[in-house]
Amino acid sequence: MTAKQPILAFTICALSYMFGGTAATLLASYLPVAVPELLGRPVSEAELGDIGAWLNAGFLYGWMLGGLLLGVVSDRIGRIKTLALSAGLYGLSMLLVVFVGDWHTLLAYRFCTGMGVGGVLLVSTVYIAEVWKENTRPVALGVLAVAFPVGIVLTGAMTVGFKHWQQAFWLGLIPLLLAVVTWFVLPESERWKRIKTVQPAPQTLFAPEYRRNLWFGSVIYAAVLIGLWGLFSWLPTWVQGLLQGASDGQKERGLAMMLLGIGGIVGGSFSGFLIKKLGMRGTLILTFTGLVVACGLLFLTNAHFSILVYAEIALLSLFFGISQGALSGYIPELFPTLIRATATGFCFNIGRVFTATAVFFVGTLVSVLGGFGPALLLFSIPFLVALAAAFFSPDNRGVMEE
Repeated sequence: MTAKQPILAFTICALSYMFGGTAATLLASYLPVAVPELLGRPVSEAELGDIGAWLNAGFLYGWMLGGLLLGVVSDRIGRIKTLALSAGLYGLSMLLVVFVGDWHTLLAYRFCTGMGVGGVLLVSTVYIAEVWKENTRPVALGVLAVAFPVGIVLTGAMTVGFKHWQQAFWLGLIPLLLAVVTWFVLPESERWKRIKTVQPAPQTLFAPEYRRNLWFGSVIYAAVLIGLWGLFSWLPTWVQGLLQGASDGQKERGLAMMLLGIGGIVGGSFSGFLIKKLGMRGTLILTFTGLVVACGLLFLTNAHFSILVYAEIALLSLFFGISQGALSGYIPELFPTLIRATATGFCFNIGRVFTATAVFFVGTLVSVLGGFGPALLLFSIPFLVALAAAFFSPDNRGVMEE
């Protein structure tokens, strides 16, 4: 690579990563208006919960499959081709939503969108790690991770700016363009071209010396994913319900999504300082405690919409950002280089199985508990599981020797 090529590579990867964040959250922001329009009639909270659960779970199952399958594909055909195909897949799937006429077809498009986003997030991280200079690589990867919540902020802005929900999905044109640029402009990873395939050493992944850390990594990440995706997928719908018909909710839902993204950016950027000050275990304990407290404040103290809701959403999203920044460094360093990619991929993606399955229960919880507030409050329980695991987890970096 020439001196300028890594900068170009990073820019394109960061944009693909960012729009992946928008693709992941855009439907959640419009869900209260999209489902009634597709059905052609008003819907109850329980029915909205049921259909929304299918749509959200479909995306998450697609994300899981994309994260697992496209990683293998990238080892076989190359980083660039796989990255281009991933961005093109979620871009095309977003565009198809513009013309969708029923929620069953929308479910298929959301599954394909999830596959593309899962591929982009995985392969772009691997690609930048292979082409970026070693001395500044952690900084580059940290900035790349922040691009996802930037995409969530964009979701909020688009919710405010686009009155009709389907028009917002024209955004899919941009990742399609990025896919073309990636395919024809970005150079392939020289490291991949030399090695061709990665030896994941699957026979040692569940060896006794790694089993404890594999358990901790899987439990903590799965618990956080269940809590965060359960909350983030339904928070705009909950905000809509608080308005009780006083507003169409477009502005309020949009601002809520923007706050979720901004908090993710700030928290993720701040996580490194906390780790230096408190250590990894201390940071995780503080973060999971903060998430539980923030959920209690948000869902136990608000029966009607007020400006205080925004402040409490901001607090929740701050701890969300810290958790993502901390875990993105914590889990990989639980394992030695030989199995690090395989073990990290397992911890990250096994969590998505449980996350997607847990989302199915939202509709039932809304019916049984009488609203989205009590149902979403239950999604703070996984943070308690993560908190308990953090008390006994290995502390700080370099847990496993190289």
